[in-house]
This record gives sequence, structure tokens and C-alpha cells, in this order.
Amino acid sequence: MRILTALTAGTLLLAQDQLPTLKVDVDVVSILASVRDKKNTLIPNLGKDDFTVLEDGKPQTIKYFTKETDLPLTIGLLIDVSRSQENLIEIERRAAAQFFSQVLRKKDIAFLISFGEECELLQDYTGSVRLLTDGMNQLRVSGGVGGLHPGPVPTVSQPRGTVLFDAIYLAATEKLKGEVGRKVIVVITDGVDQGSRLNRNQAIEAAQKADAVIYSIDYEDPRYHGMFGPSGEGDLKKMSDETGGHVYRVDRKNTLEQVFKELQDEMRSQYSIGYTPSNNAKDGSYRHLEIRTGNKELKVQARKGYFAVKQ
Repeated sequence: MRILTALTAGTLLLAQDQLPTLKVDVDVVSILASVRDKKNTLIPNLGKDDFTVLEDGKPQTIKYFTKETDLPLTIGLLIDVSRSQENLIEIERRAAAQFFSQVLRKKDIAFLISFGEECELLQDYTGSVRLLTDGMNQLRVSGGVGGLHPGPVPTVSQPRGTVLFDAIYLAATEKLKGEVGRKVIVVITDGVDQGSRLNRNQAIEAAQKADAVIYSIDYEDPRYHGMFGPSGEGDLKKMSDETGGHVYRVDRKNTLEQVFKELQDEMRSQYSIGYTPSNNAKDGSYRHLEIRTGNKELKVQARKGYFAVKQ
């Protein structure tokens, strides 16, 4: 198992094989968008002329537009294996295997990361459902400890139990940033972060710079409710909203299998929108985005902005 390590001079690094990557056109801003009606039903049949893109309030000319089926999909599945999730791991393992078998198509790839008191890369990029399933069979509980820890993510006097924000940062910066096409991070967790070196906003910024959408699956074991601090639902919602994703909640009415089916439907109903910004300065500033449709009854789900940085 490869280990995701944190921290040389505050930078998170990933121990991985060197893989060839394609570079993104830095002059084009890419947006993944989903559209729903008032009944929360996905609308998959809109065209380019149905959309308006505003950057810092100024209309932009859409240069590229395509449906999701035309673009390869890269999925980073991040699974919480902290102590609070130990009774859910087997369910997650089975449901995720089924999800990959249904969602991955030719040219699609995925990787698998577990996170608890540390992050581990259980399976690197692959289009093989068998290899991803083998990776999920390696899921093990990673409980938190306090004090000086000699493992891959050392800490002094700070308890580490669920390094959620670090895991998202790693997936975005070390795995997804150089990829092309649709890039999504699917994270299964109760949302409680304990011990990450980075904060929520840094995780969001990393995902935005990687053009990655965060889909959060809020899965909580009732037996551990409140034992590891307040609910992390607000953090999950913020990370998903800012990157154009969605929060799915597993409960008595919605099983994990059902949630994965809804996520699969959403990823097959996306629009990819690209434009060259009228403000072409690569000054590192944050640009606010708003995507609208001509029909005010419809709601667009897309990232809220991006950082204009040189790549």
C-alpha cells in the first residue's frame, strides 16, 4: 500500500509512480454543471444557448459545450476509515464496488484513498473494476491517537483521527490537477475532521484549482453520533457547494446503494462549459462565477469561482 504523507515545509506530497499526464489549456475556464427543476429532477437535454456564464458579473462567451458522455471521467473515491466509521466499512466496500462496475466506461479511470489518522493510496489510476475492488478489500480502521505519532503524518500534542481536509487536498493537488476531462472527488464520511494540517478553505481552493467537483456522501453511524465532536454536515455542504457538487445523506430512507445510483445519474446528466475569460490577467485572484439558464424555474449547480493562476 502506498502511503500519502504530509508535510515538508507545509506542502503535502504523494508517494506515487510517475504517470504521463496531459496539460489543460490554461486560457480556458472549464465548468461542470448540473441542472434541476423545482422538483429536484435532473434536466439533461439543454443546449449551449440555454446557458449564460457571468465572471465577476460580466457575461462571457461560451467557447466549448458538450454533454458528459463526450468527456472522460476521473473519479477519486475517498473513504473515511476512522474509528467512527468502523461498522460501515463493509457496506461501503460492497456499494462502491457496485458503483464502479456501473459508472466506469471506456477511457474512464479512478483511484481509491482511505483516510483516518493518515491517508493511504489503496489503488492508483485504473479503469479496472477488479483492481478497485481489490483496493477496497484493503480498507482497515485507522483510529486516532494523541501525542507524537511516528507514522506518515506526524503530529505533536494534536489528536489526529480523521484527516478529511488533508485527504481532499491530496486528491486534488497530487492526483487530479494535471488531468483533463471531468474530475470528481467522491468522499464518504461523517464529515468530522480531526487533526488535518490544512483547513476547509484550503481543501476547497485545491479542488477549485484542479477543476474538481466534490460530491459528499454524509454517512454517519448513529452509535457514534456526537462522540467525535459536532456534526460535519456544514463542512461537507460548503465544500460541495463551492466546487459545484452535491451532498447526499445516507439514512433509513436512503441506502448507500441508492445514493450511489443518484450520484451515477447526476454524473451522466452534466454539462461541460468552457470559455476564455475576458479578463485574461493571471494574477492569482479569485473570480466569482455564476451560471444561469434562460428558464428561471431551473437551478444550476456549478462551482462558485476559480483562481486565475498560471499553470
